[in-house]
Amino acid sequence: MDDIGMAASSVFFMQSPSFLAHQQSLAKGPGHGRSNAHTLFGLSAIPSDNHIRAMLDRVPTDHFDGLFTGIVRALDERGGLEPMRRLDGRVLVALDGSEHFCSRKVSYPQCSTRKRSDGGTEYFHSFLGATMVAPGHKTALPLPPEFVHPQDGTAKQDCENRAAKRWLERVAPDYAWLRPVYLGDDLYANQPMRQAIREAGGSFLLVCKPASHKTLWEYLDGIDLDSLTETHGRGTAKKTYRYRWMNAVPIRDGKDILAVNWLELEMTNPKGKVTQRFSFITDLPVDRDTVVELTACGRTRWKIENETFNVLKNQGYHREHNCGHGKETLASVMVVLNLLAFALHTGCDLIQSAWQKARDRFRARTRMFTHLATITEYHVFPSWAALMRTLTTGVPPPQLP
Repeated sequence: MDDIGMAASSVFFMQSPSFLAHQQSLAKGPGHGRSNAHTLFGLSAIPSDNHIRAMLDRVPTDHFDGLFTGIVRALDERGGLEPMRRLDGRVLVALDGSEHFCSRKVSYPQCSTRKRSDGGTEYFHSFLGATMVAPGHKTALPLPPEFVHPQDGTAKQDCENRAAKRWLERVAPDYAWLRPVYLGDDLYANQPMRQAIREAGGSFLLVCKPASHKTLWEYLDGIDLDSLTETHGRGTAKKTYRYRWMNAVPIRDGKDILAVNWLELEMTNPKGKVTQRFSFITDLPVDRDTVVELTACGRTRWKIENETFNVLKNQGYHREHNCGHGKETLASVMVVLNLLAFALHTGCDLIQSAWQKARDRFRARTRMFTHLATITEYHVFPSWAALMRTLTTGVPPPQLP
């Protein structure tokens, strides 16, 4: 089973759906029985794609949780997380949902369903993603996902909000030592979610829109709020940033209400027209010393979409490639392995000097992996160090005898 898991992981790590097929050809030809699947990934034999799918279809998706935790701890021990820390040493974890399969023909009991306007039924899979992010930093480090699928003992269809609560109960305690601040859109700005975050050892910084939180805005109406104004740029590029905030605000009517701290950023152009407005709720104190950083952190929520989901779709990870739906967990396990490969690559970006040199040489992520896939198709490398040297210098090591 170790060979099965490593073989599947190698495909995503190398960003090449044909990696194993190429390694089989290499072993039969110039590799003389050996390939990079053996030397780099430690496989004793290269399993077929069908065998991998059949074996992985029965694996629970949380089987890989510990690997993500191991990556994060290794990074923290080596100082790799320091550039991502904000708000007095905390880390930011953005939560958001994403879809990874949709069909009108293929379906199994694990699928969610929805009716379309033409009366047809769509079957789909989605998951709750969690990614460590930071303002001013391009790095995004994915954490274990939680999948949206029919739950035993309930007739209601599962949803992103329920998946987020399960994630906070199952995964979040493993990262409480990082003092995480959870970022999310307006969907999460409700009392049960805030309580779940606090119980999991985290803090929250969530989008809070007027349309869905009328009680809060009615409470703020007419109050002389604390404010801070800053101006950036000159001429037509000039922008005015007006921050407003208030602590201990009720978010809804009723008893046992968990009070929150509210903050808002309003951006105006040189003519005084409001161009953007952002508002958030948090359990962290808001004042003149913290409001600017808190707002910047809250706005970082979009990075889970742009720098995680979009990277997986458009920069070589083949997230939308049909690796097989399976009858049980296969489709979801493939997503986990894809996220795990991305987490490993991010870890290398942060602390591995040889990897960093190779990234610097090729600049674009997709260009580096194109070269990686090409050279490993024709040459057997004795180690990762040898492979990285070749990517950096362009000079391959002597072929293994």
